[in-house]
Amino acid sequence: MDAKTVYFSDRFFSTGFTDIVNENNDKLGELNLQSMFTAGIHVLDERGDVSYSGKFRFFSNAWLVFDRYGEEIGVLKAKMSLFSKRYWYEGSQGELEIESPAFSREYTVSTMGGETVAEFKRTDGFFGAGAFALSNHSKIPMEELILVVMGVHAIQKRHNNAAST
Repeated sequence: MDAKTVYFSDRFFSTGFTDIVNENNDKLGELNLQSMFTAGIHVLDERGDVSYSGKFRFFSNAWLVFDRYGEEIGVLKAKMSLFSKRYWYEGSQGELEIESPAFSREYTVSTMGGETVAEFKRTDGFFGAGAFALSNHSKIPMEELILVVMGVHAIQKRHNNAAST
């Protein structure tokens, strides 16, 4: 995916296909949202082939990212923080930190040296299923960053579901 900004979304029951589009609404690929029992996601290219995948590690809150060959290339974890939402990702380009102020819907992805490599924000309504705009300012593959964003979203959904029970 050559676009610098892409738009994509989750579904209420986290299953089925959703489009990945650019700012002109041109379809660049799809997200294949697996069943809520597997909580996995495949990023499909324009031809419908799996390019990257993400899922939770078995009995863990660690979100794993895989390349098209099924090789693990990254892991995303939540970090404890009182006044912000923070995540740590170790992936194909090294360690990244994902951070957002406590009540914000905008996130910054930066290197450990403080360089911003990507930004994303939730664009859905307050009770929406989760729609995102992702801007990539780096050489990190867009598909990998999409799975990082969806991993952050999946971790938040798990946390919210655990808090409501």
